[in-house]
This record gives sequence, C-alpha cells and structure tokens, in this order.
Amino acid sequence: MTDNYAKIVQDNLNRLYANLPKDLAKNLPGEQTKEFFVFDAFGETCRIGPEGIALGDRERSSVFGILISLYALNACPDACVLEPLKAFKEFPDSMPYSGAFATHTEQLLVPHVNKIKTAVQTIIERLNGKTTPAGTGGDFSFIVYPLPKIALCYIFYEADDEFPASVTCLYANNAWRFLPIDGLADVGEYTSRKILELIP
Repeated sequence: MTDNYAKIVQDNLNRLYANLPKDLAKNLPGEQTKEFFVFDAFGETCRIGPEGIALGDRERSSVFGILISLYALNACPDACVLEPLKAFKEFPDSMPYSGAFATHTEQLLVPHVNKIKTAVQTIIERLNGKTTPAGTGGDFSFIVYPLPKIALCYIFYEADDEFPASVTCLYANNAWRFLPIDGLADVGEYTSRKILELIP
C-alpha cells in the first residue's frame, strides 16, 4: 500500500513540475527557493520538491503526500471564502463520500469532546486556526486551516442529560475550488486525526 501511495505522490509531482505554474508560490501561498515550495500543512512545515514531499521531520509517502500534491496541482489565485460555511454534503458530487466523512471526520471525535475542549488553544495554534464567527452555535467551536486555503469549522456539543455528545465539521464556502471532492473528504478525516494527536 505504501508503494502505491508513493507512486501516486510521485506521479502528481511529475505532473506539477512538467509544467510548473509561475505563480505557484503565490497561489499556495508559500515560499519558493529554487524548485522547492514551503508552507504549513496539517500543523507541520511542508516542503514540496520534484522528488518528494516532506511534512515535519520526515518524508510522507502517504495520504498526506497525496493530499498535499493534489492541493499544489489545484492551486489557483482564488482566496479562501469562509462564509457562509458549508456542510460537506452540500458540495457537488459529495454523496458517495458522505457516509465515510461523517464516520471518519465527525464521529471519530465524539468520544473525545471533553479532552478536545481542554486543548482548544493548542489546536488553534498548531493548525493556524482562529475563533468562530458569532452565532456559530455548539458548546464550543473553532476554525482550523489544515491547508492554507482550506478552512474547517468544528462545532462541538457536550453530552447532557438528554443528548449524547456530537461533532459537526463544516467547510469554507469555496473549499471545493482547491481540491477534488474525495480529497476534501480526506482532509476532514486527517485533520480530525491531527486534532486527536494534539489532545492530552
């Protein structure tokens, strides 16, 4: 499986570097040094080069590498438009991925709502996040940027006498501009996994 991931990443990089956009650094956005591009991704320093993608202190021939290479391939001048926030199922062609999105992005976090609440500031700092707009709802919430132009809004409801805990994840309004729909679903899942890494 790892070999397959590595092949997909390298194929994506080959496509990117075969016709390297002159405004790629601006469109990511990131810093360019010769053929290398550096920006923050999933709470780590990401470095894209012709031979691979480094995330943090190690090479990533994994889903992270696929998502980052696809993000670079889809880079465009558009800015992230945050509001109105959208549920994943509101994006075109999302239905085949909606069930897995709910399970792997939202329900994955439900058992950990109390611990996540204690780590909100850490999560915001590590994932380039910020507080949510007024009226977002929930018992607590935050916005994070796993990729520079893709924002996710997590809304948490704590358990009480009548209802169990629950989690809702919404996307920036135009997130579909920066990744294919299956990639957007995976960004949700792997951002949630990153959140779990950051809780006590």
